[in-house]
Amino acid sequence: MNSESLEKNILQIGRQAKEASRYVSQLSTKSKNEILCSAADNLLKNKESILKANELDIKENKNKLNSATLDRLVLDEKRIESISSGLVEISRLEDPVGKIIDKWSRPNGLEIEKTSIPLGVIGVIYESRPNVSADAAGLCLKSGNALILRGGSESFNSSSKIVEIINRSYENFKLHKGVLQYIPTKDRNAVGHLLKMDDFVDVIIPRGGRSLIERVINDSKVHVIRHLDGICHTYIHKSSIANLSKEVAVNAKMRRPGICGATETILIDKEILSTHLPDIIKSLTEMDCEVRGDKHVLDINNSLKLANEEDWYTEYLDKIVSIKTIFNGVEEAVNHINLYGSGHTDAILSEDEDAANFFLNNVDSGIVMHNTSTQFADGGEFGMGAEIGISTSKVHARGPVGVAQLTSFKYKVKGSGQIRP
Repeated sequence: MNSESLEKNILQIGRQAKEASRYVSQLSTKSKNEILCSAADNLLKNKESILKANELDIKENKNKLNSATLDRLVLDEKRIESISSGLVEISRLEDPVGKIIDKWSRPNGLEIEKTSIPLGVIGVIYESRPNVSADAAGLCLKSGNALILRGGSESFNSSSKIVEIINRSYENFKLHKGVLQYIPTKDRNAVGHLLKMDDFVDVIIPRGGRSLIERVINDSKVHVIRHLDGICHTYIHKSSIANLSKEVAVNAKMRRPGICGATETILIDKEILSTHLPDIIKSLTEMDCEVRGDKHVLDINNSLKLANEEDWYTEYLDKIVSIKTIFNGVEEAVNHINLYGSGHTDAILSEDEDAANFFLNNVDSGIVMHNTSTQFADGGEFGMGAEIGISTSKVHARGPVGVAQLTSFKYKVKGSGQIRP
């Protein structure tokens, strides 16, 4: 497809989505839920064709991707079942559209009502994760939005197949064909055209590596709900319980090292280096995790690699973790996180309520946690059914982006003939 044809194709997709957005915003809650359950069933019935498409993606990319990225790409029966159940969970959520957020009366008799509405047309640009195709489709339908998907080349076959199967259910319910569209090309120029379609697209949500996110932020004429890096921290306070700290810190790093909620840096108070750290390091290294530490950490275990300044800024997305010693308590830990972190997810492990509250109130991240794993940074774990991503923006959404975050609002003003003097 030449450049001119590609641009025309993307414009047509945008026009169809804009037209469809008016239609899908009118769907009843009952209709949306029935469609989502049908799509969930259809995915299970066609899991063999999804697995075959995924096998093709893996074959084409297994020598190009690191282990963490490959893990995000791979589908199996369990993951397909999870994708399907995610759509069912979304169907069970409260409809976010048409809710009265607030209402009040004015002295002149005007009645004002603030009501939730869909955003309109949402463009999602993502890499590696084919499950995003279904999650985004379900969340956008439930919130009354039209959706344009642009998946990465590495997941092209898997994502295309998932969208094809979901659209079969949409067709059975006579949905407008613009409700869910997948840009049918690996051409990177397609992203550039999509980012310029502010006449048709209301919001862009990118999910992927730093280079993708920065390109979208720099080039988009459309408002971006961004998910930059997941430089997440677990801070082990001097009051923490040793065994709890080990279990939680190791899970936070190693449950799935390649996800954005994985802890990349462990901070630990100097008072507990000798009591807490040896078992944590032992557990991590037994799981083939490369541990990098400052010189005080290396005094505990001199077989480790010395961490440098760059490590504190790094999202590894791999079996690598950096450990830094904290000398001046929770305030120093908070300052470190606010300087080096990405505003994603950070946790404190502590039995000191004052320290925990200071941390929760002062860390400037979308998700802050106490005595639990950063791997819980997930819309499904928050009871949202699923998420399109974790937003590190402060406008329009922050943290997990679920159905409620895919709505805006309008003001309805009712009068009885009032005129403004």
